[in-house]
Amino acid sequence: MSQNKRMPQPPQWIDRFLRWRLPEEQFEEVQGDMHELYALWVKEEGTRKANRKYLLNALTFVRPLPKRKINNYSTPRYYSQTNFLDMLFNYFLIAFRNLTRQKAFSLINIFGLSVSMSVGLLIITMISDTFSLDDFHQKKDRIYRVITTDQFGGQPEMHLASSSVKAGKQIEETVAGVESIALLRRGFGGDALIKDTRIPLSGLWASESFFQVFTFPLLQGDSATALKEPYSLVLTEKTAKKLFGQADVLGKQIQFDTLTYVVTGVMKDVPKLSHIQFEMLVSFASAELQKPDTGDGDFFAWENIFMNYAYVLLYQNRNPEAVQSNLDQLSATQNASYINRKITLSLQPLEKISTGERLVNPIGPTFFNNAARWVLAGLAFIVILSACFNYTNLSIARAFRRSKEVGIRKMIGAVKSQVLFQFITEAIVISLLALVFSFLLFLLLRTQFLSLTTQAADLFKLELSAMLIGCFAGMAILVGIIAGILPALFFSRINAIQVLKNTCLKLFYHVAMRKVLIVVQYTFSLIFITTTIIGYNQYRSFLAYDLGFSTENILNIRLQGNSSELLKNELAQLPVVQDVSTSLIISSLGNLYGGSIKYKDPADSANAWMNYVDEHYLPLHQHTFLAGRNFNTKANALTESEVIVNGQVLNRFDVGKRDPGKALGEVLNVEGKKLTIVGVVKDFHYGTLEKNIEPTILRYSSEPGGYLNVKINSTDLPAAMASIQAAWGNIDRIHPLEATFYDEQIEQAYKQFSVMIKIIGFLAFLAISIASVGLFGMVVYSTETRLKEMGIRKVLGASESTLIYLLSKGFLVLLLVAALIALPVTYLFFNFVVLREFVYHQPIGIGELLSGVGVVMLLAIIMIGSQTLKAARNNPVNVLRNE
Repeated sequence: MSQNKRMPQPPQWIDRFLRWRLPEEQFEEVQGDMHELYALWVKEEGTRKANRKYLLNALTFVRPLPKRKINNYSTPRYYSQTNFLDMLFNYFLIAFRNLTRQKAFSLINIFGLSVSMSVGLLIITMISDTFSLDDFHQKKDRIYRVITTDQFGGQPEMHLASSSVKAGKQIEETVAGVESIALLRRGFGGDALIKDTRIPLSGLWASESFFQVFTFPLLQGDSATALKEPYSLVLTEKTAKKLFGQADVLGKQIQFDTLTYVVTGVMKDVPKLSHIQFEMLVSFASAELQKPDTGDGDFFAWENIFMNYAYVLLYQNRNPEAVQSNLDQLSATQNASYINRKITLSLQPLEKISTGERLVNPIGPTFFNNAARWVLAGLAFIVILSACFNYTNLSIARAFRRSKEVGIRKMIGAVKSQVLFQFITEAIVISLLALVFSFLLFLLLRTQFLSLTTQAADLFKLELSAMLIGCFAGMAILVGIIAGILPALFFSRINAIQVLKNTCLKLFYHVAMRKVLIVVQYTFSLIFITTTIIGYNQYRSFLAYDLGFSTENILNIRLQGNSSELLKNELAQLPVVQDVSTSLIISSLGNLYGGSIKYKDPADSANAWMNYVDEHYLPLHQHTFLAGRNFNTKANALTESEVIVNGQVLNRFDVGKRDPGKALGEVLNVEGKKLTIVGVVKDFHYGTLEKNIEPTILRYSSEPGGYLNVKINSTDLPAAMASIQAAWGNIDRIHPLEATFYDEQIEQAYKQFSVMIKIIGFLAFLAISIASVGLFGMVVYSTETRLKEMGIRKVLGASESTLIYLLSKGFLVLLLVAALIALPVTYLFFNFVVLREFVYHQPIGIGELLSGVGVVMLLAIIMIGSQTLKAARNNPVNVLRNE
């Protein structure tokens, strides 16, 4: 008693709290230990800190469940920090021992998880890049792009990323809440002449407030005045060194055509993750002075919406909805002077440019939209989930071996939470090991992905950061938890008394969990491979689709400012050249060039797609005339007077009561010019196959200035290209030849579709590989547990074929169930989601659906057959000798 008085005593209310919370059997032992610790804390840190530590330790015994009486076989439910760390170390030790002991199990899971997680790493870095686009602008939260919606009469709306110069000027003068506005115009470029050197460059016209809106730091020059004066020019650092060999170039002169520009600034290179890309900026005042002929109306006209872009910087805390209301009023005011046409303005946040709605006429490359981003993330998640299912299946399949271990642990006092934590720890260890291998695979995949298209290399960096590495580690732990949670729950619920029974966890009214997981896993695999097959066949059909004209052996050469007549004369001397024509744009690639046309009613106008061509264009491309003739060069020599239309123009305006013959001689008003219809051609695809064929007209020009279309008559294409390259060099020694066969350009037009097929095909390959390896593991464990049964059956006279059938039929039935689920889902997804985006496509055939099933079934039969045959050929004496 005297000894207790000499020991410092903690607050009595804390002891009363402990007595209330702990069973009597535990209270005395806990109280004694804690009093000793309290005395030590008082001696080392003083009474105040000792009281606080004593209270915190007491609170660790608080549990959400009411206290229960402990029987003689239960273990104390409190652990010191040291005991917890020892226990955690023991879990990791057991996990590593199991990895080395069960090599096949470990390799299958590490392989599946590492392959699937590498895809996850790639998707995470891609999504990170999409969120990082334009993130470097300091005022990014206040920057909005002004986008345009254009509608002719009852035609569908066209959503454009561009807007008019007049819209930008009106916003600057009349719309409240706008701190500054930056106007941009694309199309500036050409050969920069410095002394006797010509270097091709491209850039943008930009207003003087450009550097006040965007964060593009200047290395030299004044950001407030660099783009103020006409013919001022700002170079990127890379461009300055390219032109002059140094970055210190203020005041130097550069000549484009007949005009001289002065360098007033040098800026840092444009970051890769910027939707605005350029080599130089020219003052917008230069464009206003030149008022270049745009072909789409007056430079300052409200409807001149195809070449210009406006970005507004709002004041701090300014409500964008209030600004939008002002834009609506501005649009209504301007549209009042137009009949049957409506142009409206909207605000698009800077952060939505890369991942928002796909708009016509973007100023630069954009990422896939939010839907595509989530689809890719979903596909990666499915592949990872497939690997998790492997772990779950194999872990439960090994229940017979591990159940004894769990039973013994429970008999000596382990509780459910400890067993649960142990198995989740094992799954996390395997997942972290897989992360190491997945990182190496990620580095390989990154290189392959960036080489898929030049667009991918232009858009994505896929570089690692500290945040991404943290995300990777978090993903590995999450994957480990997902993979290990079901086996952990399964083993934690094992009854120690019935530990030798091979009980299988049931789900969905007595359907075995393992069977459900196999069906789900193979359902996803079948969806992937069937999607790949259908998508590839659709892609091939796009390339072979009848466009309404011929593209065979046609080489399109970009003129790059050269005279088409000079190049024609050079090519005419080559025996490999059969015919040559010229055109402003190349049809069926997605390039759009349009204008307003009218018929008899001046109030009824419509937008029509157009192309400027010469008299050789239609015969060379083998267009079919429904009525009329080709262009008359003499009639159009001085003034353009003729036009050739497609059938949709007749339908839109009811020209000649839609009769091609009666339409000849009728006059159309094309952008203010009276042109006579001299020919009607069969409908052809001006744009890509996603869109309906719309009203299209062909206008005559002997020098459209865009492309030379060369018909090649040779089977030796490399030699033909060499001779054309030599002819090009005779007229242009500065620009490299840009020549591509029409069929290759069409392939490039659908490159995004092709890339998506490659990605899904790659994911399908991974999913099938992971599922097949998992199935292989399941078959191995299943046959091992049924060896004695097979031995007895063989002794009783069963043949090898009978045994193989008995062992494999269960797995094959599961695959058939997966096929019955996957095929309708894939068909409906393609028919009502994917192919709805393409007006012209091929119907899905039964062969496309069944071919994927055939491939998967063949792989599964090989996996199953190799093991079941081995089990069926076992000598029953070796299996039953100990019975």
